[in-house]
Amino acid sequence: MAKLSLFDRRRRRVRTALRARGAVKPRLSVHRSSRHIYAQVIDDATGATLAHASSLDSALKGEKKPAANRETATRVGTLVAERAKGKGIERVVFDRGGYIYHGKVKALAEAARQGGLEF
Repeated sequence: MAKLSLFDRRRRRVRTALRARGAVKPRLSVHRSSRHIYAQVIDDATGATLAHASSLDSALKGEKKPAANRETATRVGTLVAERAKGKGIERVVFDRGGYIYHGKVKALAEAARQGGLEF
């Protein structure tokens, strides 16, 4: 079996801790690429995505700004919080994946908190 990369080890460690702490709450999962950022609220009991937003979203796509910056991550965090609140979700567990809580990931999390999500 091949060794896991550092990213994969961090991701497994974070997910294991989340399962141990908040199995009943939905999970706000973040994925970051070099060009875009994605966020989705997932119910792990059913495996369903309850709300999602990304820098590719039609609500944000009309703007002529680069998609890979903290300003866009802030808008994505606000949008995913708004959509989750519209579905009646107020409390989530934040899943940063294997990403360090810094920069775009931190901006998205803080915007989601200001948008009304509790974690």
